[in-house]
Amino acid sequence: MGSSYGQFCPVAKAMELLDERWTLLVVRELVTGSRHFNELRRGVPKMSPSLLSKRLNRLVRAGILERRPDGGRVLYTLTPAGRELQPIVEALGAWGIRWIPEIGEEDLDPQLLLWDMHRNVDHDALPPGRTVVQFSFPDVDPQTRDWWLVIASGDADVCDDDPGYPPTVTITAGLRRMIQVWRGDLGWPEALRSHAVRVHGPQQLRRAVPAWFRLSSFARIPRP
Repeated sequence: MGSSYGQFCPVAKAMELLDERWTLLVVRELVTGSRHFNELRRGVPKMSPSLLSKRLNRLVRAGILERRPDGGRVLYTLTPAGRELQPIVEALGAWGIRWIPEIGEEDLDPQLLLWDMHRNVDHDALPPGRTVVQFSFPDVDPQTRDWWLVIASGDADVCDDDPGYPPTVTITAGLRRMIQVWRGDLGWPEALRSHAVRVHGPQQLRRAVPAWFRLSSFARIPRP
């Protein structure tokens, strides 16, 4: 068990579990649909695998998660107690985007951005067949500059190596600008008009790209 605050207050008892480093971000990933260890790792890429295992075990013991076999993998699902944390996670995110708008350089993570975007693809808005969206971030280290979303048959996969398919469109942007679009700090029309974000490809597809992605769930939160 974690350190005790030595208080009977239910807020204190809840925080004995939830204020451990990374715990609420792991819950965030589970709330947004991650169910397997590797999926969870991609949502918290700076968390070590051993620490992730430790936090998952703690959440299972606390009755927040259930663990069960799923073929050759382990499936993690939220219990009723875990599902009750969803509005808490959402409220924290809404509060954070309203009152803590600053994004530090250390917060700019292309892997997390693409992982978040891949689960918010509007598959009904895409052209038929396979769609490959290449993202290029010129201001990022060359090793993590280029990313691909491969979307087909109602599924989307994030690739950090060229998947070998020609891109349907290529999006070129500074990483900070693309994150600002995703968070709703900068609208697609303004980003495209100012060339903060450039889309390369056939004209009809270029115009359609913003409709391919539902923005972050926090993008429409009113800002002061």
